[in-house]
Amino acid sequence: MTDAPLNPPLRVVPLKPSARFMFRHPAHVIALGFGSGLSPIAPGTVGTLWAWLAFLVMQTWLNDVQWAIVLVVGTFVGWWACTVTARHLNVADPGAIVWDEVIAFWAVLWLVMPAGLWGQVAAFALFRFFDAVKPGPVAWADGLFKGKRGQPVGWAQGFGILFDDFIAALCTLIVLALWQWL
Repeated sequence: MTDAPLNPPLRVVPLKPSARFMFRHPAHVIALGFGSGLSPIAPGTVGTLWAWLAFLVMQTWLNDVQWAIVLVVGTFVGWWACTVTARHLNVADPGAIVWDEVIAFWAVLWLVMPAGLWGQVAAFALFRFFDAVKPGPVAWADGLFKGKRGQPVGWAQGFGILFDDFIAALCTLIVLALWQWL
């Protein structure tokens, strides 16, 4: 008799996102930032740049109430899209998922506008710093909803994908407010 289990656990293989993968499900299109997350270099930065451009285009037509609705609806739709896409990729927080950067940076821009170009550049640089380096509270938020390795991706992990970026956005806004105040 051997000690090997009768049903060994299946090894879950992470998938690499592609344009073909993105168009297989509407959640993938959203979570991958309409393709910006497919960038082979710095997808989070590319996703944030896409968010910046999209914000500048949409701000012409949206007032503050409409932006608030976009942010609330975008958060819930993004939670769904990020969860579904992470499940399909078999990774708890894939780098190609950039909707978290998009929605969080839209919140930053909504609150700092009408900032000039240099104010927007400062917001972008600070947000990317907090999101990429994950100092203090951002690291705490990033680890809060992480699942165990090999564990299926659930709604908590999907929310966690968004949560640390919202904390990065909050840190960005605090630094910008302190900068204005000084």
